[in-house]
Amino acid sequence: MLNSLPIGTARPSRGSRVAASKQTRVDSHGVASCSGRQRSTHFPSHGRQSLQPCRNTRLRALTQDITQSYLSEQDLFGNEEVDTSLQKYSVQWYPGHIARAERQLKSQLKLVDVVLEVRDARIPLSSCHPQIPVWCLNKPRLLIMNRADMISQQDQQEWSNYYGSQGLSVFNTDANNGKGITKVTKAALSLSKSINDKRKARGLQPRPVRAAVIGFPNVGKSALINRFLNRRVCESAPKPGVTKSLRWLRVGGDLDLLDAPGVLPMSFNDQIAAERLAICNDIGEAAYVNSSVAAVLMERLRSLPTFDTIRQKITRRLLLPFEKRHTGEDYVSELADFTFHGDKEQAALRIINQFRQCQLGKFALELPKDVRTRR
Repeated sequence: MLNSLPIGTARPSRGSRVAASKQTRVDSHGVASCSGRQRSTHFPSHGRQSLQPCRNTRLRALTQDITQSYLSEQDLFGNEEVDTSLQKYSVQWYPGHIARAERQLKSQLKLVDVVLEVRDARIPLSSCHPQIPVWCLNKPRLLIMNRADMISQQDQQEWSNYYGSQGLSVFNTDANNGKGITKVTKAALSLSKSINDKRKARGLQPRPVRAAVIGFPNVGKSALINRFLNRRVCESAPKPGVTKSLRWLRVGGDLDLLDAPGVLPMSFNDQIAAERLAICNDIGEAAYVNSSVAAVLMERLRSLPTFDTIRQKITRRLLLPFEKRHTGEDYVSELADFTFHGDKEQAALRIINQFRQCQLGKFALELPKDVRTRR
């Protein structure tokens, strides 16, 4: 909860705050409001101003400095009609460090020569921050499809063709194993000559190319930078939110890299994107319920062109066929009864981990044909 009061309002004593808290409640949107007949609380008459009604105080506080709060009251996703299983839950994940990092990142982007945008190759649409093209303005942008080893060659080619037709340079990488890194480095360094020719014409000394590595949380940015440097400099872990601050790193004498935390929109209007980020472990685990996410995953698998092959692997790995009669929720429930004594969360976690570990095959959850249906 935010602790700030509107500008010009005196801060109450601890006792009055405790008394006030007993008369408030939190609605479904995380906004504090008054309960009972009394709609506002007044301070003792010691020259202090009276506190505004609780709801007004809350809304005014939300409009002040969002970078100083954890924004736990903001809904991460919109209200589009999607699978009803996830509509039962309020998915929220916007850590406080992201707001601060986004503000700093936009300031630092003015200094860079090229932007390396990293996406999850399994969900290129959902892992695309809608503001990145705006932040980059006319700067060159290299699109890095990381975790390309987790999708098929055909899916890689389809996405490369799609984004290539839009004028973007696409690079398929596997940062964990170092595949595709050399091509990205060469592409970034190729800008060095033109940059330094311009500097020389203005009487300035040559300098390294400045590149910013940006993208959603847990898409492999830190692992990518470690490969650029050929050593482990950035902390990297298979969970979102590890990197929390910006810093510049030098690669040899020709390339400077800006390592930035993952950035998310404050709220998602696309619930489908939220579900898929959860499936791929690109948002915090506290933001979703495994049983709901697993049900959505099963429904998505059914719609993929390679589903017949995927279904065989589901049967082999989970020992329970995914039949036409099953909905996603049905399958999670039956797997729970069949294997986990009715524990749906454990059954769901097994399904999700099988996908994340590529035990169900190598494929993208999103394809270029999905672009039309998502607009």
